[in-house]
Amino acid sequence: MKKTLCALAIGSTLITPVMAFANDIKIYGRAHVSLDYLDDGANYNEVGLSSNSSRLGFKAEKKFENLTAFAQIESQINFASGDQDGDSVKFSSRDTFVGLKGDFGQVRVGRFDSPFKAARAPANVFGDQVGDLRNVTRVGNVRFDERNENTIEYKSPKLGDFTVLAALSLHEGTTAGYASNVENGPAKGDSRKNQAYDLAVNYKAGAVDVNAAYEKYEDDHNRGGRDGFRVAGSYKVTSDLTVGGLYQNVSYDGTETAANTDAQVFGITGSYKFTPKTTLNAHVFQRDADFEDANSTLIAVGVEHRLDSAVRVYGNVATMLNDKNARLTPWEQARSNKVSGATGEDALGLSVGMRYDF
Repeated sequence: MKKTLCALAIGSTLITPVMAFANDIKIYGRAHVSLDYLDDGANYNEVGLSSNSSRLGFKAEKKFENLTAFAQIESQINFASGDQDGDSVKFSSRDTFVGLKGDFGQVRVGRFDSPFKAARAPANVFGDQVGDLRNVTRVGNVRFDERNENTIEYKSPKLGDFTVLAALSLHEGTTAGYASNVENGPAKGDSRKNQAYDLAVNYKAGAVDVNAAYEKYEDDHNRGGRDGFRVAGSYKVTSDLTVGGLYQNVSYDGTETAANTDAQVFGITGSYKFTPKTTLNAHVFQRDADFEDANSTLIAVGVEHRLDSAVRVYGNVATMLNDKNARLTPWEQARSNKVSGATGEDALGLSVGMRYDF
């Protein structure tokens, strides 16, 4: 009885302040699962279940005078295996931040998608699915689709049809002034050497949506110094047909390998709505690596059907065509069901999935 009364007292203490601000708090989430057949072209060909960037989050907002304070806490949830992978339910593993917005624009601080990562949106027709374009843009240590920590970001108000974003990631880890990539524990260093910088511009008017972004990581960042430029866009040809594309050019300062090398990625996307609720999606992307025989081509086709505004089902087929020194797959990113590719082999993925946003 004492334990029960104690639990009720603690619960009341926690719930009372939350209820007082209930109008300002929103609980949201995404359950995204798929059944996949993955074939690495060599020894692996199996059927598995995957949770794909599923999440649970809390948003809070408070308006006062001419400003709005806002905050978000978002965690990764594995709907396929629970927390058996050991890191599925870290409380703030995804976009987590606090900020202010008003007529001046928006400022936020925390850990969240970089402006460079967000810039791929107009060409992102297979996000978090087999065939995701990040399987060619986010390779090895030359990674730019990142959720950077200790970040300060400014987003301008609308400037005509343009919006500008700028971000500075001050350091890695929890303490500035310590190198985060030293093997035998933290060592005192210069936090400026592991900073990251972003600048992005969005243009959106009528049928046109275009993003351009630049990002730079300093030499002591955990995956080494690198910088990249990206432009992505889409054009609504008709109410049913949208075409788009992406170009990315990245440079790497570390030791060169087939994965860790300067590279260009370019390709086109298309979406055609052949019924009000059913869409055919397709894209093809080429990764040209500055390393001998390490190019890869990603091809994906899929059909998505909306059961209602919050629930969708889909089926995809995607392949990665690799040169003899490349080992990319069309399933590596944003999924719990994944295996490494086989060097020089083409990889194939078949997937049927469901996504419920709540």
